[in-house]
Amino acid sequence: MTEPTDADAVADADADTSGPLGPAAGPVPERGRALAAVLAELRAVDGALYAAVAATSTPALDQALRRLSHAADHSKVSLGIAAALSLSGARARRAALVGVAAVAVASASTNLLGKHLVHRPRPDREAARVSTDRYVPMPASASFPSGHTAAAVAFATAVGVVLPEAAVPLGALASAVGYSRVHTGVHYPGDVAAGAVLGIASAAAALAAASRQPNTFTAW
Repeated sequence: MTEPTDADAVADADADTSGPLGPAAGPVPERGRALAAVLAELRAVDGALYAAVAATSTPALDQALRRLSHAADHSKVSLGIAAALSLSGARARRAALVGVAAVAVASASTNLLGKHLVHRPRPDREAARVSTDRYVPMPASASFPSGHTAAAVAFATAVGVVLPEAAVPLGALASAVGYSRVHTGVHYPGDVAAGAVLGIASAAAALAAASRQPNTFTAW
């Protein structure tokens, strides 16, 4: 009977993957790898869409979208519309109030929760060759999710439920605000999509709160 060689010992060590450095048993690592692969591909698609927008020449739109993006800072557009609605009838005033409440929920959720959980860096618009004619100030906060989009969608959704005739124009405006953030180079499309989902959830929360306090909203 021959003595085991060094090569045999190495082979046995390679075959034994049950130790702490080996892969864990079961399907969990496989699922983890699959999820990581899906996320990587989604990031690749997100980056490709951002690059496609940056590479598309739109001089007739650049100024208008830059101004819209500026106007949406601190929800100035939504708050201005709410002020106009407050001068109308009781239903419009209720819509304005619940819309402002939805903006507040969306802003808090974005800035106090979302951006602190996902520390996504802002896009490199110089590397993507975004036209300087589109530039707005690059925020210092994390990129994910888009706070401008969340607030605009929250306002449009909440007001649209109370005041259905306003749903389409406000929805179109919120969509334009979201796109303007990609067009100006400060957000990836995925940031905007996440902001829209957060905006809808924020509107639902504001509407639910309003339904539990009908007297307050009727008296306003």
